[in-house]
Amino acid sequence: MYVNPNRHDQRGLTLIELIMFIVIVSVGLAGILLVINTVVKSSADPVVRKQSIAMADAILEEVLLKAYQNPAGGFIPTNCAVERALFDDASDYTCFDGSTAAKKILGDQMIASSTTVLPDTFWAKVEVTAVTVSGASMKKVTVTVTDPSNAVYALSGYRGNY
Repeated sequence: MYVNPNRHDQRGLTLIELIMFIVIVSVGLAGILLVINTVVKSSADPVVRKQSIAMADAILEEVLLKAYQNPAGGFIPTNCAVERALFDDASDYTCFDGSTAAKKILGDQMIASSTTVLPDTFWAKVEVTAVTVSGASMKKVTVTVTDPSNAVYALSGYRGNY
C-alpha cells in the first residue's frame, strides 16, 4: 500500500468549524440568560403583592373592629394621621381618602408584628359607605392599597350594627 508522504491525517477542527461552534453556543447562552434575567426581575412581584394584601387586610380588620356608629360623646377626627389611635367608629376612617399625603395610611405607619416594617412607598385609602344587605343596614368598608409600582389592591368587608 502506497501512502502519499504529502498527505496528513486530519485531526481537530478547522477555523470555520470553531467559529460556527462559538456562534451557536453564544446564541444559546444569550437565550438562556434572557430567560433567567426575566425570571429574576419578576421574582419579587409575589412578595410585594403579599405585602400589599397583608397591609390591606390589617387595615380592614382594624376598621371592622370599631363600632358601627359614633358612640354618644364619641370622637370626631380632624387630623387623620395624628388622631388615628383615637378613632372609635368605622366612619372615622373616611378621612383617609388618599387625596393628600396626610390623608393616606403609609406602610411605615402600620402596626408590625415583626421587626420588618413596610416602607412609606406603600399607602392605603379607606372608603366607608352605607349599604343595605337583605334589609339590614350595614357599612361597606373598602381598603385600597397602592404599592411602590403603583399596582392597586382592594379588599372589602361589611360592618353590621350588632
